[in-house]
Amino acid sequence: MTQESTVLTGGERLADALVRHGVDTLFTLPGGHISPIFVSAKARGVRIIDVRDEANAVFAADATARLTGNIGVAVVTAGPGLTNTLTPLRNALMARSPVVLLCGATATVLRGRGSLQDIDQLSAVRSHVKWAGQVNRAEDLIPMFAQAVEIARTGPTGPVALECPVDLLYNSTLVREMYGVAKPLPAGAPLSQRLERWYLERHLRKTLGTSPVRDDTTMPSAPKRTKPSPRAVARARALLDGAKKPVLLIGSQAMEAPQEAAALAQAVTALGVPVYLAGMARGLLGATHPLQLRQQRKEALREADVVLLAGTPMDFRLDYGRHFRHGTTIITANSDASELQRNRRATLGVHGDADLFVRALATSAPRAEWSAWLEILQGRDAAREAEIDTRAAAVVTPINPLALCKAIDGLLSDDSMIVADGGDFVATAAYTLRPRAPLSWLDPGVFGTLGVGAGFAIGAKLHRPSADVWLIYGDGAAGFSVIEFDTMVRHGIPVIAVVGNDGAWAQIMRDQVPMLGDDVATVLGRTAFHGVADALGAKGFLLDDPAKMESTLRAARDTARAGTPVIVNAHIGLTDFRKGSISL
Repeated sequence: MTQESTVLTGGERLADALVRHGVDTLFTLPGGHISPIFVSAKARGVRIIDVRDEANAVFAADATARLTGNIGVAVVTAGPGLTNTLTPLRNALMARSPVVLLCGATATVLRGRGSLQDIDQLSAVRSHVKWAGQVNRAEDLIPMFAQAVEIARTGPTGPVALECPVDLLYNSTLVREMYGVAKPLPAGAPLSQRLERWYLERHLRKTLGTSPVRDDTTMPSAPKRTKPSPRAVARARALLDGAKKPVLLIGSQAMEAPQEAAALAQAVTALGVPVYLAGMARGLLGATHPLQLRQQRKEALREADVVLLAGTPMDFRLDYGRHFRHGTTIITANSDASELQRNRRATLGVHGDADLFVRALATSAPRAEWSAWLEILQGRDAAREAEIDTRAAAVVTPINPLALCKAIDGLLSDDSMIVADGGDFVATAAYTLRPRAPLSWLDPGVFGTLGVGAGFAIGAKLHRPSADVWLIYGDGAAGFSVIEFDTMVRHGIPVIAVVGNDGAWAQIMRDQVPMLGDDVATVLGRTAFHGVADALGAKGFLLDDPAKMESTLRAARDTARAGTPVIVNAHIGLTDFRKGSISL
């Protein structure tokens, strides 16, 4: 065996590092710059999912990170491969998902010389990630990868990007051929050629080194968590004990340690405070927990005397803190200290992981007077649910979207997962679908990105292969990623997609027309998404008859359970259920 064959390439070393960090699935769209990474990863047992758009590789990695608490990894090629990831990286940054993006790049010697897909990638990506790095020498490849992982997993968590030049990934023989120095110069070569050869050889020695690289193979440690101070917790408990009308709001940032979701759920039950769940926290308490409230949240927050915000910033979703009346005691808990007093000064800001704060707070029994307050809120919930039931029963042509969502909810199992990608239809679904377990709801988060659906669904189904994964699509949002049903077919990822197809950007149209008197750019055709599914090798169902709603959805679910991805193209009508809901 030659020395060359025993020396690991950069791609092989990265693959070994991925395995050490517990990465079992890699998402990519192939390119010559990056082939050694995913080829070597496959050889080590890592599953390679090649998608049709780099954005969806990052979305799938994002879902993986959220559901596992480990890093999600996407590998993309240089130039447009990298720029196609900017929106999903920004989405991951705002959602605090620990995604690691490995990006190919031109050979180190060719930077800035006009080679294929060579751009200043760090400048393009830096503002959309927690950290961005550029590897310049073979010996730095794995240390910088380890640094990237550490930064991604350290709170506040978030995405990172590492540029890996092509000449640091392939074996040295191929690299020497790339550089044009594989063969000796002919006798009598002119001085210019000899100078060029000297420069290239010198550069190779600098970047690749002169001896095999020995990587640190130490197993990575568990992610670091930020514990709230006992003094802050004690003060928060004292403020809570003085409340007569407390409300707890738990958001996505309380779910950043998914393996500890059960402990958080137990703490919420022990705390005994009426609770609203948002974002990734949906499903934390199941579908019917007595403390969980789903409707009339704004009214409850306005009447509350103490509000606990666990992993929920005071941004536009809480009207920048104006949802709370003057004099309300506001307690915020967040691992990002900058969120504690954002937009409105809280009575107490507790720096620490939100779930650890809630768990530390649950030290004594609920106050007896809270039960009357809870009954009031439960009564409002029941009244609003009854109103929604009445609206769902109304005749809307072709299909009432509320009735469709309630039919989907009726087919959810205890192991179902819901991926939400859209505007009006998805927001309607949020009123009616009840996730049955923790980590059963995935939406883009605060950035409100359309197009997350297929990537999130791929990541979710791979993480929980036995679960029914329902992808709730708006027809506008479906246009971003429906091509990934090709990916699902090729890799055996049977997702159930339901497209609420009203032929419009309904959330925008509903307010644009009365405000501006024109529906321009908001009208879509009723795209034949069921035909798209069939063309991609999946199974399509057309649903335009309310009498066939349950039977069609059941058939779609059963088809997916048998191993085939499904799209239900549901023709829904326009309603005024969410009139005035546009966010600016």
